[in-house]
Amino acid sequence: MHALNVWVGRVGFERVEMKLLYAVSIAFALGSSTTFAADWDAFAIPVQPGQGLEWKLQSVSDDFGYDAQPMNKPPAFTERWRDSFINRWLGPGLSEFNSGHSYVTNGHLGIHASRKAGTKKVYAGAISSRETFRYPLFVEAKVKISGLVMASNVWMLSPDSTQEIDIIEAYGSQRESQSWTAQRLHLSHHVFIRRPFQDYQPTDKGSWYFDGTNWRKDFHRVGVYWRDPWHLEYYVDGKKVREVSGPDVIDPKGYTSGEGLSKPMHIIINTEDQDWRSDEGITPTDEELADTNKSIMWVDWIRVYQAMESVAKD
Repeated sequence: MHALNVWVGRVGFERVEMKLLYAVSIAFALGSSTTFAADWDAFAIPVQPGQGLEWKLQSVSDDFGYDAQPMNKPPAFTERWRDSFINRWLGPGLSEFNSGHSYVTNGHLGIHASRKAGTKKVYAGAISSRETFRYPLFVEAKVKISGLVMASNVWMLSPDSTQEIDIIEAYGSQRESQSWTAQRLHLSHHVFIRRPFQDYQPTDKGSWYFDGTNWRKDFHRVGVYWRDPWHLEYYVDGKKVREVSGPDVIDPKGYTSGEGLSKPMHIIINTEDQDWRSDEGITPTDEELADTNKSIMWVDWIRVYQAMESVAKD
């Protein structure tokens, strides 16, 4: 699907003029001292950073108060994000990351999927932060997952692709056969050895969070507190729902050589037609991909806070 066709009249939100918000976003990205209300200000950070520390909002935080066309993204976007993966990898399984499949309209980031004409491949939107971030860190995004069997993801990955934190990995398809995944959020992490390839991630029941919600139906806030190399906490709509800590859960096979989740990581927002599902025939149809009520993951905002030493106030 041509990127322009996606943008003009097919993204599921009306295109609106937002010049004032665009100017505000530019000022924020450039580190302006002027303070503006952000979309996330109504939501308290659900965790404290620790004694002697305070949360400092990072400039990658984005409430998408500007327009960004698929192939013409403004500085408000490009100073924070690349419209690609962190490297040249094109994605798992049948995925092919494509810069024309991410855009911003009406205060939302759209991450789109469509069929690559004449193939079984799926063009998939992906953006990644220019900066890397390291614990202690809190990252939270307000997301409406797509209605596809593909994954809707907000995650973090080290530049060498050996350490990963999955903030949200979710599958919103309403097919009857996919009801189990539609009612769950995958809250997990990975540690890898690349040569020869080895991968560890937790497989406990709690890594698939369930509370009866159909996650496709609305926007939800999902966040992670990366306290230190051996401790992660996951939050859904402001409630702590999962906590993992210690070498026996974080890295029982010793793939990090005793360092745990210690490397700086990029933030990634994308969709994927993952091979562990497509190999089983769980892949979107042409009709599902053509339906923009199903084929777009929407992000209202993402906020990132670094825990830093408190500054004494006079």
